[in-house]
Amino acid sequence: MRSVGLPLFPGFQMLSLSVLAAFELANNVASEPVYDLHLLSENGGPVPSSIGVGVETKPFGQGRHDTTIIVGAMVVGPSTPGLIGHLRNASQTSRRVASTCTGAFVLAEAGLLDGRRATTHWAHARNLQRLYPKVRVEEDKIFINDGNVWTSAGMTAGIDLALALIEDDLGKETSKTVARKLVVYHRRSGGQSQFSALLDLAPKSDRVQSALAHAKGNLRNPLSVEELAEAARLSPRQFSRVFREETGQSPAKAVELLRIEAARVMMEEGNHPIDTVARETGFADRERMRRAFLRALGQPPQAIRRGARA
Repeated sequence: MRSVGLPLFPGFQMLSLSVLAAFELANNVASEPVYDLHLLSENGGPVPSSIGVGVETKPFGQGRHDTTIIVGAMVVGPSTPGLIGHLRNASQTSRRVASTCTGAFVLAEAGLLDGRRATTHWAHARNLQRLYPKVRVEEDKIFINDGNVWTSAGMTAGIDLALALIEDDLGKETSKTVARKLVVYHRRSGGQSQFSALLDLAPKSDRVQSALAHAKGNLRNPLSVEELAEAARLSPRQFSRVFREETGQSPAKAVELLRIEAARVMMEEGNHPIDTVARETGFADRERMRRAFLRALGQPPQAIRRGARA
């Protein structure tokens, strides 16, 4: 049986404990107890979460754990010497050490991410890099595995991380079955972007949302202002004005972002030729797609593909 230890601290985010559900269902799928789950803290007893609900824990030092996962918090602050010591010890005794969301700050504080690739919630990634320059922070990843250290993005990305750990232990079919039971994707690849172009544009009106939905579903079309305005049931002039007011982008720039996102997913999740990706996402040719990737992401499509494969 594999022991999984989750060290908690006052103010941890309750949603971080969603990783436990994945391991619990893995036990159910395997029809035997594969994972033994332990909630830990420096002194044991109840530990209050950020929402005020307490969780009962056992003190550090009670046995070795195959996998240690440090959870995240809404507010990032310094850790106690006891927690740092526990994680440093776990890095020597556990087969794997992992973090969810801002738990990466605790691993970095303990020195466990020095020289390693790591990720965290996109809103905290640049601060992580600033505070811990020895860490190679990649802010646009769902999760990263570097040696025996795993890090994940936001709270729900902890489920993607847990599914990846289960797949590492028990194989892809077990992990897929757990994902189905959780009603989540199996599984967003570690290299998949944390961002969504539609969420980032954040349209407010139904008309602009309709135009963007039309664009996303018809990327091979020219997607002129006239076509998008028709989908929004506005005149082209009205549409251009309202679109920029709501999204801060021109329609052409927004369409380019949607195409980049779709092309990136095709390259991360499949083995399509670059020319096919460009054609299917409306770029017309690979050179136009390459220039768009350089503008938006600072690297060409081939680099994105190599990173996803790695």
